[in-house]
Amino acid sequence: MLFRSAFLIEQGRVKVTVSSRRGFTTLLAIRGPGELIGELSALDGEMRSGTATTLSDVRAVEIRADRFRMLLERHGDLALAVLNSVVGRLRDSDRRRAEFGGQSTKRRVASVLVEMAERYGASKPGAAAAKVIAVTQQELANASGTSRESVVRSLRDLHGAGLVETGRGKVIVLDPASLAELVRG
Repeated sequence: MLFRSAFLIEQGRVKVTVSSRRGFTTLLAIRGPGELIGELSALDGEMRSGTATTLSDVRAVEIRADRFRMLLERHGDLALAVLNSVVGRLRDSDRRRAEFGGQSTKRRVASVLVEMAERYGASKPGAAAAKVIAVTQQELANASGTSRESVVRSLRDLHGAGLVETGRGKVIVLDPASLAELVRG
């Protein structure tokens, strides 16, 4: 039996992606301090569903699968916390699929940017409200269920409206509140 591990992130951010057989890579999530990665594999012993890549210096605690399961069996409050985390991720996924069905590409891109800015955006020095998100245009396309070309057009529109700036491997949300307002319609 392979020993799989879960990891509790203490510091830094990790990007979780999955690749299809055709080589198409999809951004599943960005995880940060206090979040687990690898917990599903540690629980069921199956292959990991994604690949974790660090976005910054990361410090994490490795919890071997056998130890992880033992902790969950002995500590109901911990098991409930892990279950709530998994349920929250499933609800987020369901909500995103439901919302994206009726949204324009620009709104889908804006919606993903709002969520990433809230959860994982780093402050931009000299701009109190602005949030820097370490995400490529292709990753943004994958997360918003659209093509890279459509993301480029959407980012151009959002930039023209003074809501975002782009840089190599990052998007800066200049006005998160106004971007969220655009998403709400």
